[in-house]
Amino acid sequence: MRAAERPDGKTGGEKLSGTRNFMREAGRVPGFTWFDRVHAYVYGRWTYLYIAIGVGEHPIARLLGPIVRAVQPRRPAEVPPRGTTADSYHGKVLPLETARRLVRVMEPVTVADLERVIPYPVARALILRQPDHLVALECPCRTARPDPCLPLDVCLVVGEPFASFVVEHHPRRSRWITPEQAEAILEAEHRRGHVQHAFFKDAMLGRFYAICNCCPCCCGAMQAQRSGTPMLASSGFRAVLEAAECAACEACADACPFGAIEMRGGQPYPADEVCMGCGVCVTRCPTGALRLAEAPERGVPLDLETILAGQPRPSDPSSEAP
Repeated sequence: MRAAERPDGKTGGEKLSGTRNFMREAGRVPGFTWFDRVHAYVYGRWTYLYIAIGVGEHPIARLLGPIVRAVQPRRPAEVPPRGTTADSYHGKVLPLETARRLVRVMEPVTVADLERVIPYPVARALILRQPDHLVALECPCRTARPDPCLPLDVCLVVGEPFASFVVEHHPRRSRWITPEQAEAILEAEHRRGHVQHAFFKDAMLGRFYAICNCCPCCCGAMQAQRSGTPMLASSGFRAVLEAAECAACEACADACPFGAIEMRGGQPYPADEVCMGCGVCVTRCPTGALRLAEAPERGVPLDLETILAGQPRPSDPSSEAP
């Protein structure tokens, strides 16, 4: 995969100082320990090994867990403790239009705590630096599988310091893209029946860093969700059936990536407790019988327009990176 030209005119083959910029910004994160910095570097530098181990497709997967737990230092009292995997690494389901908005952002965004949107104790900040710096990365979950879904380059890394770090260390697996190209990837993956997730991780400076286009057969987070580890938060919407329009074709049930739709008497019934509000069934329905409705009991949507409405303009010094 060849790297395209960056928004600032540089190319992916030039020295980008991605590691230096990443570590400099890591040093500004409160409570980020030396172990966190090592973890961050390992995760970003050896992403494919890290994910292959995480999804159990690597032979040393069972060996590293006890070693990491043994060497991990005690965290400062003011830093929330880690619990399950989902506490520190998780995704927020995004309907297609919500995902589109995240790759259209052209100005800095800083929201330090999205507690009502991202219901996890850590890694829930939305901080975008140079959000027009977008990278398409070969999906680590797909590449770890023996027979992956295609195409591979469907993970969208958003903003700095993440985009430059990824291109610096994975030049053959990544490429710079424009917002228009990012939207095209999102739309194509949605048509394939795949789900958009905004991913947050403690190692990625405790914040949003990528939009993944996930298929249930390859995605480690979706498989963990099915196994009882709640790595995914609902979009804040749920599928609702307008029964009069239903053609009983079962297209929605076949397409649902979460297996949330059951057919009864020729009619689909979305299970509220399983439906994640991705909107795949809505797109697949040929008669328009399904729609997404807000579901406050399932969470608050990651509505970027609402978030941006409360942010200072880029000309305000308080909106710039420290």
